[in-house]
Amino acid sequence: MAGGNWSTTDMPVLPGFYMAFKAAAAAAIQPGTRGVVAVPIRAHWGPTRDITEIASENEAIETFSAVSEGGATAYSTLRLALLGGANKVLAYRLSDGTDAAASVALKDTTETPVNVLKLTARYTGERGNEFKATVQTNAADSSKKDLKLYEGATLLRTFTFAGGSIQEAVDSINGDSANKWIVAEKLSEGNGVLADIIGSAMTGGASGINGIDNADYLAAFEAFETQSFNAFALDGVTDPALQSSVLSWVTRIRSEGLGVIAVLGGSTSDDQAADAVAKATARSATFNCEGIVNVGVGAKEGDVVYSSAQLSAYVAGRIAGQSLSESTTYASAPFADVSRRWTRSEQEQAVRGGVFLLVHDGRQVKALRGVNSLVSPGQGQNAAWKKIRTIRVLDTINSDLQRTAEDSYIGKVNNTEEGRLALIGACKQYLQSLAQSGVIEATGYNVYEDKSIVAEADQVFLKWEARLTDVVEQIFGTFTVQ
Repeated sequence: MAGGNWSTTDMPVLPGFYMAFKAAAAAAIQPGTRGVVAVPIRAHWGPTRDITEIASENEAIETFSAVSEGGATAYSTLRLALLGGANKVLAYRLSDGTDAAASVALKDTTETPVNVLKLTARYTGERGNEFKATVQTNAADSSKKDLKLYEGATLLRTFTFAGGSIQEAVDSINGDSANKWIVAEKLSEGNGVLADIIGSAMTGGASGINGIDNADYLAAFEAFETQSFNAFALDGVTDPALQSSVLSWVTRIRSEGLGVIAVLGGSTSDDQAADAVAKATARSATFNCEGIVNVGVGAKEGDVVYSSAQLSAYVAGRIAGQSLSESTTYASAPFADVSRRWTRSEQEQAVRGGVFLLVHDGRQVKALRGVNSLVSPGQGQNAAWKKIRTIRVLDTINSDLQRTAEDSYIGKVNNTEEGRLALIGACKQYLQSLAQSGVIEATGYNVYEDKSIVAEADQVFLKWEARLTDVVEQIFGTFTVQ
């Protein structure tokens, strides 16, 4: 779908809905479905170089496993995004191209045994090296064989088939809808009988993690562009060059109409350094973008300490999962503590410097103020652009207007007075619903045709006027003692 920004000096070519937001003329629209976070991950199991939808922690474990050693980031990243409140996570498993699937060949019972059946892990990765196959006669029917698949000492599945047919074994394994671990291939019929074995290990599995570089992340970015999502986070990576690539990517796709907020952070050493404040504010100054949120502190959960870069997945989930009327300011977080407690003056520096902080208030961990990394607003922007809530509302407006225009108006309504009035009427209904839900002020909103611009026969220029609401973030009182 085509959309994004427009100007009278750079008119778009493709048909579509284009919206330009300005500080004096911000518009809003009925919120659509939110809660989708996109993350690249490294794993020892699961679909590679493809996007997989994850909606629960159990699904994350089942798809990519819970292993977090050996460079794997899938479980922690997906779990944190879901913990933050994401309804769904789009995961792209990275690979350096050396990933391989584990396998083992099983033999028949001839005097000179030959390989008759090959078992291959369903996915590439080192997890497949933990699989072992045991073949034995079925205890209840001696004419049948059982192939038992183990992961370590855990029995995953038992496949039962006729003992005199290799093809029966293949069909039993590949035809089992509950089999999520291996694929069987007939190599030869042999004498048709699989030899009994105990714990024959699969080998050759490789995860393709060690050589992952920025080019692999850029491939993930390209894949994500074909999807619809609200927030993005890296899997704990803090490489400045990669973060710079994220900034360029997010800036571009936002200008093209894909309203995405990316969340980035720093390393554990940066989070806990004596000059942590300076390091965090320097990152924000480098980003200086309403579409980038810079997390400045890590968090503790049990014995685990997450860096701010790792914690970015949680913050992305929190941002994406909230309704438009909510704010991340003072939003509680399920952590025991933060990795470094910032002083009052440091917290003030964070807010001024575009750093998103979690703080411990003596009772619980919560977000300080919902700010993005925009330090110096650009042309057409004002201080409101520094708030995550404002950007989320504007992004949702753009997305929902674009979708509605494409579904119901572009190419379907004649560009006549009646057609334009129908479009304007629908737009006003959107604003009315937003006013009723408290996203915009209930009075003073309007939509009308902008006749100051000379339109072509297939063009309509609209003016939107609305005042976005905000949440209470500061309360001032005067107590007079008599």
